[in-house]
Amino acid sequence: MDSIRRFETVNDYNVFNNNETLHPLVSVIDLSKASPRKASNMYFGFYTVFLKEVNCGDLRYGRHTYDYQEGTLVFIAPSQVISVDNPGEAYQPKGYALVFHTDLIHGTSLGKHIQEYNFFSYQSNEALHLSEREKRIVLDCFLKIEYELEHAIDKHSKNLLVDNIELLLNYCIRFYDRQFITRDKVHQGVLEKFEALLNTYFQTDKPQITGLPSVADCAKDLNLSAGYFGDLIKTETGQSAQEYIQAKVINVAKERIFNVDKSISEVAYELGFKYPQHFTRLFKQKTGMTPNEYRKLN
Repeated sequence: MDSIRRFETVNDYNVFNNNETLHPLVSVIDLSKASPRKASNMYFGFYTVFLKEVNCGDLRYGRHTYDYQEGTLVFIAPSQVISVDNPGEAYQPKGYALVFHTDLIHGTSLGKHIQEYNFFSYQSNEALHLSEREKRIVLDCFLKIEYELEHAIDKHSKNLLVDNIELLLNYCIRFYDRQFITRDKVHQGVLEKFEALLNTYFQTDKPQITGLPSVADCAKDLNLSAGYFGDLIKTETGQSAQEYIQAKVINVAKERIFNVDKSISEVAYELGFKYPQHFTRLFKQKTGMTPNEYRKLN
């Protein structure tokens, strides 16, 4: 379990799963064709989208286990290492995987915007749970990509391959938005916990020691990846997580500014700003007036 199976190319992964390589940079893999295997760490040198159709162990990224059940999608970015935890017996994988190399999307619209698909950075408890209807849409996208792979290469091939991958990823954005709303039991209280986390943070001397709270640190404290956490907060509030933190900073600042025993600089340092002028700039941006102008309203 300590060794790592490395898949640098699409062909490497096709060979491992007994699938034919129809294109060196992209493949739709039927995992039922693969031989039974034992758990191992796996390195992927390309983008991977798994559609799992059978329980074959716990998929793990780092120390975090995916919330990964039948009929779910998991997204893996290049250079990630994934492992499967199970009791040690061999298992038969089942489902499908779409794999595509970054070389395929260079110079395309998808290549320019691939970083905007945050779910490739999601980690623990963050798989996409599909309804039956959504699953059919995903499989239809896979079929369209597979059709292009089996079609004789012509001047349209690359564009159609990339366009269909992009279509799939755009559907997944919609499905995740639905999941943020419908999976109440999983997400219930995240916003409240985020608010409580910020309240507690500003009631301590942590800001003076570690600075302003970051989205990444808040997500870590809530056992979520920064990408998934940010998208969830955006769906819940209409604000980015960073904007939510800034709004909290301004609200706390408004209370403290009215304490005339402290200078504006002292208030800024207490809130975690390294430089008071950065605090003044943010305060004016959010309120339309400087901290000193706001203090005079008292």
